[in-house]
Amino acid sequence: MTTSLATSRETVRKLQTSLRAKAKAEPAFRFYSLRDKIHRPDVLAEAYRHCRRHAGAPGVDGEGFEAIEARGLEAWLGTLREELRAGTYRPRPLLRVWIPKSDGGQRPLGIPCIRDRVAQAAALLVLGPIVEADLPPQQYGFRPGLGAKMAVRRAYFHITQRGRREVVDADLSDYFGSIPHGPLLRCLRRRIADGRVLALIRAWLRVAVVERTGRTERRTAQARKRRRGVPQGGVVSPLLANLYFRRFVLAWEKLGWQRRLDAHIVNYADDFVICCRPGTGEAAMRAMRHLMVRLGLAVNDRKTRLAVLPEERFDFLGYTIGRFHGKGGRPYLGTAPSKKAVRSLPDGSTT
Repeated sequence: MTTSLATSRETVRKLQTSLRAKAKAEPAFRFYSLRDKIHRPDVLAEAYRHCRRHAGAPGVDGEGFEAIEARGLEAWLGTLREELRAGTYRPRPLLRVWIPKSDGGQRPLGIPCIRDRVAQAAALLVLGPIVEADLPPQQYGFRPGLGAKMAVRRAYFHITQRGRREVVDADLSDYFGSIPHGPLLRCLRRRIADGRVLALIRAWLRVAVVERTGRTERRTAQARKRRRGVPQGGVVSPLLANLYFRRFVLAWEKLGWQRRLDAHIVNYADDFVICCRPGTGEAAMRAMRHLMVRLGLAVNDRKTRLAVLPEERFDFLGYTIGRFHGKGGRPYLGTAPSKKAVRSLPDGSTT
């Protein structure tokens, strides 16, 4: 990689710091000129580095990182930059593969080609600091400096330190695949007034999907027809999913459910719990269901329940939270790796 590409990280960091500071200082500010930042050479170089680091299989065009670099990375990035600058860029279809789930089912994963991954990563570098400035502290997924273990610790704090021992252990049916495009784009427009950037995101949301079985290829456009869904596998998808879930967190507070029920949300991606004071869990569950309907989302009734501690336990982000017994049979409220998480390890051990 050339010196110019190797030194792009610092200039991109300065851009992100500036965008984040502006968004934080002016909560109502709308950003009118962002596409020129997405196709900046340093941003595209850093976006490529991000995608290269995470590797991954080629998309529908079969083009891998090695082939790109063998032909000349700077020329390849230059072509992508010119397409983004001129407005001629169009995303290629996603390659659908199926990955196994822990419950025996399968989850669809849409693999963008590397060209589209890099374009999305560039958008993420620019839009991420703006969206991040608005995300509430209840959201822990895909955010710098935060993670799943911090979300588990927060839920544990609510239960043990604040006595919120009725927990709505919630599950949404296909959250990523159900996010409605119209309301999601309205969330983006609250901050982003650059219509070209919004059109870029709309194109990624509506892109077709190709599924290959042997020599047979089947192309579908369900996202465009249904006007729903954020592709799992897209680089920008976690940011969009966080942004839409933010609507639920803000509505929960604005409508007074957090205050009236002392019911606090802890969210990581599409997983969340609501920790409530005793006697309010059922009301919190009803309110949560009502809000999800208004947001166009569906609660998975089979997996959603109210856990009352210490009599019951619940699993959250790979941990079981509830009553355990220590030396001499002494009970305590604690956490431990869940059975499901342990079974997913290659040798079934916790080491």
